[in-house]
Amino acid sequence: MTRTGSGPMPRNEEINWGVAATLSGFVAAWFALGFIGPLVVMLTGGTTSPYVRRHAVEALNFNLSVLIYAAVSGLLMLLLVGFLLLPLVGLLYLVATILGALAASRGEQYRYPASIRFVR
Repeated sequence: MTRTGSGPMPRNEEINWGVAATLSGFVAAWFALGFIGPLVVMLTGGTTSPYVRRHAVEALNFNLSVLIYAAVSGLLMLLLVGFLLLPLVGLLYLVATILGALAASRGEQYRYPASIRFVR
């Protein structure tokens, strides 16, 4: 986790958008659409603030990555290894989402682990 750069501390509104980008994916993930929340935040709040955009892009990439990991784990259940992988993917998702939200609330940038960079 690193500070957002040498610039000034993000405003409270930007911090709230950053937290929303992170947590919105968690809420929608129950329907395998975890990428929708961060995408909406990126297209709305991300157009006015680089801080919000960075958090939204990170959350979007992570949610898309987890969706792929969960689908692959589901397929691997046919080989029984998926029964081990799917709970690990869920645990990674839960922990990383909480850490991302905490970093956003402190005004810091967070880089999700095991995230494929689809959007830059």
